[in-house]
Amino acid sequence: MDILRSLGGTALTTLLSLIVMFLLTKLMGSKQVSQMTLFDYVVGITIGSIAAELATELEDPERPLLAMVLWGLAAWGISVLGNKSLRARAFLSGKPLVLLDQGVIRRDNLKRARLDLNEFLTYCRIAGYFDLSEIQTAVLEHNGSVSFLPKETDRPATPADLGLRPEQSRLPVPFVMDGRLLPENIASAGKETSWVHRALLRQGYREEGDVLLALWDGGERLTVFPMSPRNPA
Repeated sequence: MDILRSLGGTALTTLLSLIVMFLLTKLMGSKQVSQMTLFDYVVGITIGSIAAELATELEDPERPLLAMVLWGLAAWGISVLGNKSLRARAFLSGKPLVLLDQGVIRRDNLKRARLDLNEFLTYCRIAGYFDLSEIQTAVLEHNGSVSFLPKETDRPATPADLGLRPEQSRLPVPFVMDGRLLPENIASAGKETSWVHRALLRQGYREEGDVLLALWDGGERLTVFPMSPRNPA
């Protein structure tokens, strides 16, 4: 009985930990790891550690629960403050640093960023710049990534450079996912389900159940991915 009681208590505290973690992540917003500042990363690690402690704390779970909530609220409050105040944002997140500009490497900013030349060159190579003379400006962002502005003579040509005016592409809209029609998407695009069925039939699909994904390109065409690979004719 003691074992069952202990397992039940662990299950409840684990469930509580998961619920609180979910609510805190919704409160603080969604960011990719690459978009996080150092403070965001530390907060995430700390809250995760407290959540792990809460999941196994049976005697006094309210203490890690309170700590977890306070950390989450503090992070949320700091985020709100940063959104409302430019000075607070600069203090909390830092300012971008120019590492290279017009052929000059800024040694002072490299030192401020705690970067050496090898690390800077690694950033350049990862971005595809093996020749520094192709870079007009390199900026260290507040999240630790480096942004590059290529020189005009070394950047890829655009349609505007060639005097072309291609039509603006539209964001593909899914009309079928996992073998099911998406009526809201179809209606918002000004189409009807009968149009979707006809478009599928023209490509050899009699039912939407045979389609894994169908994307509308904004015109009269659907890009269709079958539920299972077709045998070559």
